[in-house]
Amino acid sequence: MSFINQLLNGLSLGSVYALVALGYTMVYGIAQLINFAHGEIIMIGSYTAIYAISGLLLSAGLPFYLAIIPSILVCIVVGVLIERLAYKPLRNSPRIANLITAIGVSLLLQNSFMKIFGAGAKSVPPIFKSGIINIGEINIAPSTYVTIITTAILTVILQLFMKNTKYGKAMIATSEDYGAASLVGINVDTILSLTFAIGSALAGVASVLYISAYPQVYPLMGSMLGIKAFTAAVIGGIGLIPGAVIGGIIIGIVEALIKAYVSSKLADAIVFGLLIVVLLVKPNGLLGKNQKEKV
Repeated sequence: MSFINQLLNGLSLGSVYALVALGYTMVYGIAQLINFAHGEIIMIGSYTAIYAISGLLLSAGLPFYLAIIPSILVCIVVGVLIERLAYKPLRNSPRIANLITAIGVSLLLQNSFMKIFGAGAKSVPPIFKSGIINIGEINIAPSTYVTIITTAILTVILQLFMKNTKYGKAMIATSEDYGAASLVGINVDTILSLTFAIGSALAGVASVLYISAYPQVYPLMGSMLGIKAFTAAVIGGIGLIPGAVIGGIIIGIVEALIKAYVSSKLADAIVFGLLIVVLLVKPNGLLGKNQKEKV
């Protein structure tokens, strides 16, 4: 394959990482919580998509990409339930309690789905059946350009939402200070639930885009995907929307090029090595700023 094709593959994969990283960065930036169960929300969205395709869309003769709608809805419900049942009771607890709970929720979902659906992978029918673009030797699959375009559009919409809407400004205020936000009439509980809902909706979109390029669904699929997306958020500057996108794109391109021209076995090692290098040079990420903390 040509270098351009590999670059496009990297952009597509990086766009998925960026969508997932946006969920991480929103929850951390506003709720000050690292939601390690976010990868499992993507897994749930993927299972929702495959059963929506086989149980509804196929029999109705509808396009398979419409599976994105039930995936988003289910992911939103799951994300809000996780916030309400697992994280809300621990809101005033030490951060380590929230971290352990997040890991526990992740393991609970993984093992529950293994028990229900088995540990084996389920194949996914082609989400996009046509639409390949051929430009000379460059072949662009529909999953590639749809993923890149969708990520770009959602990033812009999210930025505009945060800066120009009442709820977006309330999220920013809540991220600064829970107490002060409550004093000016902001319902912190509603804002935190909305944050999880938006992050989970992005995970629902990412799940369908991911299985359109990698057509397999299994209970542990969200684990490494979630870790890499979290790595992307940290590299770009966790808590920053542009940082999550830039970090995702960087990791996606690096991973694709390493797999193509060096070794697929070394790709993960080099990606996480890149994280270490970035943190050594800029501990707050590429777009993060050094913040002084009063003691």
